[in-house]
Amino acid sequence: MYHANVTVPRRDLTLILASASPRRAELLSAAGFRFSVSPVEVDERPLDDEPPRDYVLRVAREKARACAAPADAVVLAADTTVIVDGRILGKPEDAADAARMLRLLSGRVHQVLTGVTLRRGGTEASAVESTAVTFDRMTEDEIAWYAATPEPADKAGAYAVQGLASRFVLRIDGSYSNVVGLPVATVRRLLAELSPEP
Repeated sequence: MYHANVTVPRRDLTLILASASPRRAELLSAAGFRFSVSPVEVDERPLDDEPPRDYVLRVAREKARACAAPADAVVLAADTTVIVDGRILGKPEDAADAARMLRLLSGRVHQVLTGVTLRRGGTEASAVESTAVTFDRMTEDEIAWYAATPEPADKAGAYAVQGLASRFVLRIDGSYSNVVGLPVATVRRLLAELSPEP
C-alpha cells in the first residue's frame, strides 16, 4: 500500500483512498493529506436511463462500501465522468472512440461530474461536484494527434486537463481539481461532516 508522507492537522485520522488513480493520490498529497491507497473494483457501467448525477454518486458509494477498512478509518471513494448533451462520456475503448468523444467536446461547453463518498463504519457523507469546461475548436488533425497519444486511454471524456489537452481548454468554471478527478475542497468539507474535530 502507498503511504503519503505529508503532515496534516488530523494525525489521529486514518484515511484510505479507494482508488488506483495516481491523479487522485497526487491531489490529496498536494493538499497535505496523509492517506493509504486500497483500490477496489466495481461495475462502473451506467444503469439504463440513469441520470448522470445519480450514476457518479452510486458508483462512488459502491466503491466506498467495497473497500475493507478498520471501523475507525475513513474510506474515500470517487467517480468522475464527462457529460455533453446529457450523455455520459466514460473512458474511451480505443483511439477511434477517443476521437469520437473529442469531436463532441470540440468548440463546446461540457460538464465534469464527480461523485464523492466518505465512509466511516456505517456512516457516510456524499456529494456531487460539477464543473463546466469550455473547449476551443479542434481541427481533425489535432483530434487525430491527441487521440493517438496515451493520455485519453483511462480518462473520462478522453482527455486530461492537466496534460496535453490543456492547450484546448479555454475556460473552467468551478473546481479545477474536480476536472482532474477529485474535488479536494469537497473532500475536506465532507471529512469535517463525517469526522469533526473533538
